[in-house]
Amino acid sequence: MPSLKDIKTQINSVGSTKKITSAMKMVAASKLRRSQEKAEAARPYSSRLEEMLASLASSAASGEGIIKLLTGTGNDQNYIVVPVSADRGLCGGFNSSINRETFKLVKSLEGDGKNVQIMPVGKKSRDFFNRVMKDQITESFVDLNISNTGYESALQVSNKLQELYFDGKFDKCILVFNKFKSAISQEVTQQQLIPLDVSDSSKEDNVDDSAAKAIYDYEPDEETILKDLLPKNVSIQIFKVLLESDAGEHGARMAAMDNATRNAGEMIDSLTLKYNRTRQAFITKELIEIISGAESI
Repeated sequence: MPSLKDIKTQINSVGSTKKITSAMKMVAASKLRRSQEKAEAARPYSSRLEEMLASLASSAASGEGIIKLLTGTGNDQNYIVVPVSADRGLCGGFNSSINRETFKLVKSLEGDGKNVQIMPVGKKSRDFFNRVMKDQITESFVDLNISNTGYESALQVSNKLQELYFDGKFDKCILVFNKFKSAISQEVTQQQLIPLDVSDSSKEDNVDDSAAKAIYDYEPDEETILKDLLPKNVSIQIFKVLLESDAGEHGARMAAMDNATRNAGEMIDSLTLKYNRTRQAFITKELIEIISGAESI
């Protein structure tokens, strides 16, 4: 039977942990509100940009000189997968779900005979794939701190991806990230970033028939607009994904810390009950010894 001192020490230890998890929950909740606003504000812009590029692509599909970010390389052999995770843990299954989905995707592509490279964004993905697929990592980005740096972080990732693409290192790029749904819910999502998937962008944005069939005149011309907007679209889509992931991380951490706080409370109640029972047992034992000693005199 543990001593009263040991149980009391354990109660104090769990109590200290409960204070920490409660504080982390409140911090995550305050950050979540700001991150959620940013993520939701970025969605209409990125969606409209993809919708406009889809319209431009259909208008200029027969033209010449459209850059490869839209048309692709003509091959489907080399892939680069970009898992977007958090830099820190203590957020439930947020990071493990991304790593698991990316691992499945890589194995599936390799099963089809494709060559796959990985470019992790976030320490948790980088550390995971350093253990299981170290030779396939081509580059990694950590400590981007999207809450403070903003668009510059997305620009770093975008510039590197475009550099690799135009050097012929890959044919298709797929992002794997947690899409923010609510404070307690995130959805693991795959998005083809390069080349632009026109069919998916039209489907996602629910473009109505009248808008899809409309005929537009572009100035100066489709090719010039595409050359300017397609590189920006890569950066904008990455920025949107980073904002979604950031909001999802804070939501997952808030939920995880809430669960941890409640579990700590239940453990304290259990230990307190155990402490009282042990204390009562010691008192009863001492009384029996005193009574037995008095009777023997």
